Order: sequence, then C-alpha cells, then structure tokens
Amino acid sequence: MTLLTFVYLIAGLVLLVAGAEVLVRGAAKLAAQFGIPPLIIGLTVVAFGTSAPETAVSVQAALGGNGDIAVGNVLGSNIANVLLVLGLSALVAPLVVSRQLIRLDVPIMIGASLLTFALAWDGSLSRLDGSLLIVGILAYTAFLIIGSRKEKTAEDDEFTKEYGLQQTPKRYAGLINLGLIVLGLVLLVVGSNFLVEGAVSLARALGLSELVIGLTVIAVGTSLPELATSIIAVAKGERDIAVGNIVGSNIFNLLLVLGLASLVSTPGLSISPNALAFDFPVMIAVAVACLPIFFTGYRINRWEGLLFFAYYLAYTFYLALFASGRSFAQTFGEAMLGYVLPLTAVTLLVIAGRSWHRKRLA
Repeated sequence: MTLLTFVYLIAGLVLLVAGAEVLVRGAAKLAAQFGIPPLIIGLTVVAFGTSAPETAVSVQAALGGNGDIAVGNVLGSNIANVLLVLGLSALVAPLVVSRQLIRLDVPIMIGASLLTFALAWDGSLSRLDGSLLIVGILAYTAFLIIGSRKEKTAEDDEFTKEYGLQQTPKRYAGLINLGLIVLGLVLLVVGSNFLVEGAVSLARALGLSELVIGLTVIAVGTSLPELATSIIAVAKGERDIAVGNIVGSNIFNLLLVLGLASLVSTPGLSISPNALAFDFPVMIAVAVACLPIFFTGYRINRWEGLLFFAYYLAYTFYLALFASGRSFAQTFGEAMLGYVLPLTAVTLLVIAGRSWHRKRLA
C-alpha cells in the first residue's frame, strides 16, 4: 500500500463532493431559465445531484468489472444514509418528519428495497433487471412532477432562496450554467476514477474484498453530500429537509444508480452470497424501521438517533470482523439479524401503536 493510494481516495472524495455541488447548482439554475418550477427542480435535479457520487462511482466500477464495489456502494450508502446520517442529524436536534414521507416516500423506499432484493435473488442484476429499475425511477419522478403541481408556492420560495435563482437571468447565464453542468460532470467522472482506483488498491493491499471496501470506505465517502446537506439543514432549522433528502436519495440509489450500473455492465452485476445473506436484509430492515420510528410523533428524537448510530457502529463492527476472517463474525451477524433487529422492530411497533392510539383518543 502506497501513499498514492490514499491520494487517490482523498482526491476522489473531494472531487465527487465538489462535482455534485457544481452540477446541482448549474442544472437547477439552467432548468429555472426554461421556466421549470423550482419545486420540480428540487424533486428531480437536486435529488439526483445528491446521488451523483454514488452514480459516478457505481457506473465506473461496473464498467471496470468491479461489480462488488458498485453493489456495495449502493447498499452501504443506503444503510449509512439512515443509520449514520439521520442518526447524527437527530443527535444534533430532533428531526421533523412530514406526513407525505410516511404515507408515500418511505413505503416507496421499502418497496424499492424489496424489488431490488427480489431481482438480485438469482445472484446477479442483469440488463433486464436494470431496465426495470430505470422504469421505476422514471415512474417515480413522473409521479413527483405531477403531484408537485398541487403544492403551494411556499416551497418554491424556499428553494429559490436556497439556490439563488433569479427572476431575470443575467446575460450569458445560460452558457455559464451549462458550463457548470459540464464542469460538474467532469469532476464526477475524474473523482469516481480516482476513488475506484484507490479503493481497489486498498482492498488488495489489506487483503479485503471489494464488497467490504464498497460497503465502508466508498459508501461513507459517497454519502458525504447527504451528510453535509442534512447537518446544514438541521443547523438552519430546516429539519424536514434533512429527512426528505435521505429518503429521496435512497430511492434514487436503488432505482437509478443500480439500474444504470446494471445496464452498462455487459454480463450484469454479480451479487455475492454474503450481500444476499446479510447486507440486503440489513438494508431492508433499516428501511422498514423508518416507518415505526417516524410514526412516533412525526419526528426522530435524540434517543432514536442514538439507536440508529449505535446500529451503524454494530454493522461496521460486523464488517470488520468479517473482513478479518474472525469466526465470531457469523455468530455476531446471526445474532443481529435473528434477535437484535426483530426485538428492536417489535419495540418500535409497540411505541408507534401507542402513539397512534393516543392520537385517536385526543
């Protein structure tokens, strides 16, 4: 393992975060110039922008024949988004959860997780599977656009303030915004190349599998935009944005990122047995756990954020045991899936049921 490996990793992460930021701002302003409402831009362009690092890395990994990195990146990012990002955000301040998330977006996230798991059950995600996932994200985006027309203009004003959109664009603004989009794409491509190259070198040097590297180093790295967005949103008092950002990003990761990665890979993406046996179930359990937690007063309290964060530490601990070849890893993993997660789910369901019952009596 050389110094160049760490240079690749750090440079890749920096370029990915910078590229995503530049791409989102350029695309949002350019779309606004064509008369597209800011709310629709936020639901589509910005949602894709926060998933741009995952997209760039997974597609690049798939093109290079590193399918485990592509899959591990998405699974690890979705797990990190909920357990790590929401957990830390809730520790900063309790998060507000909108009713739309509970009634629509979280069930869609759970459905997308189950659909992806079902498609991967045969050990691979073929181009046909990828096409189905792409159709899913197109349908979801179309549904958002149609539904957004019924929303009030208050959210438009909030988005306009956030991204600095102007009623009268400056001269040559279109060319400038187009240039920002091109620059953002270039940064994403170069950054993904560096990150994948560094990750593969690190995996080989440490004797780790590409799946473990994808689930940890790359997953956390590509989740940095979501982490930064959520923490900043909480600091500004916009706590509902923090939650919506995570749920939307997870949906895009599953349907768009894995869909594109499957399409560009000629033999399809191979799914390791360990991912099917452990990482997919953990991702689904994390998605399902959002419902009862979100039901408890339509907020994520600090103790629930601490629970999320503790689970992420336990998940990372399992990956460390698995990577080191410790025999205790299997026992620990079975205990997590067979006892701890079900017990937590039952506890959260009871809390959610009591909360719902109190609201009916009120």
